[in-house]
Amino acid sequence: MPLEKKDASLKDDDIKKILDRNLKEFAVGLEDDNFVLTLLDEVLKKRVKIDEIIEASAPDWPIDKISIVDRNILRIGLTELLFGDRKQVPPKVAINEAIELAKTFGGENSGKFVNGVLGAVYKEMGEPEKEHQKRRDKNTNDVGFKEKKEAVDIDKLPVENLGGALVYANKDNKKNGDILFAMVHDVFGYWTLSKGKIEAPNNVKEGTLKAIKKEIGLDITIEEKLGTNEYVATHPQNGKTLKKVEYFLAHSEYRELVLEHCGGLDGARWFNMAEVSELRIYNDIIPLIAKAVEIISKK
Repeated sequence: MPLEKKDASLKDDDIKKILDRNLKEFAVGLEDDNFVLTLLDEVLKKRVKIDEIIEASAPDWPIDKISIVDRNILRIGLTELLFGDRKQVPPKVAINEAIELAKTFGGENSGKFVNGVLGAVYKEMGEPEKEHQKRRDKNTNDVGFKEKKEAVDIDKLPVENLGGALVYANKDNKKNGDILFAMVHDVFGYWTLSKGKIEAPNNVKEGTLKAIKKEIGLDITIEEKLGTNEYVATHPQNGKTLKKVEYFLAHSEYRELVLEHCGGLDGARWFNMAEVSELRIYNDIIPLIAKAVEIISKK
């Protein structure tokens, strides 16, 4: 029964009572229902955060446009994947089980859609168990989780150009004030650099100025290029895209960061150099920060 459609105001206790009733009616032989009840508790506690992650991983599908079955399967799968005990439920087991649920109870394309969303999150996590976890479900035929992945011809992928910046400022705008870096926090738990899509690839600097202004509200002055990162992104519906991000070192006045409301980011703040070294940061961003620190230290 599509609970959300019938009564969007259902309280958590109501949902737990419905689960308890269904377990007694449809899972008579279940000896231990503690796992199911614990998982439901986690889904309810983390639902807001999980929904943000779903929207970030499927940007063309607002949460209320995803079918109720697919939406709730994704909530269960992401809760296990991100917050569960990996010894009890390894990441790929959580993904494959969610795919099978989608194939069984969802629509014609549900399995593919769930695979795409969970696969995108799995890659953002750094693909835990990539070297050690063997494929458990041999009946799953989804391309994203075969032991042998098909080679991707990067030259044939559509390209999306982005511009980003490591923005620094002097604390309180004093010439000798501490150097602070503006960082943004994504829904996958990483601190990273502000960036945005470039509409005109032949004018990356101008596009980067607009992107940073839009995302965190800063007017920046670009000083020099830090490097270019390329990575393949997988969209649940549109497939793979090659994203090329040109990163710059940029200066700004010290002021409060104003984060644009979007599904992919949930925070923005300034950090001093010592604090940055303690943050959870993507591996391909670390060399850019190191280069920026070296440049600034020579000024």
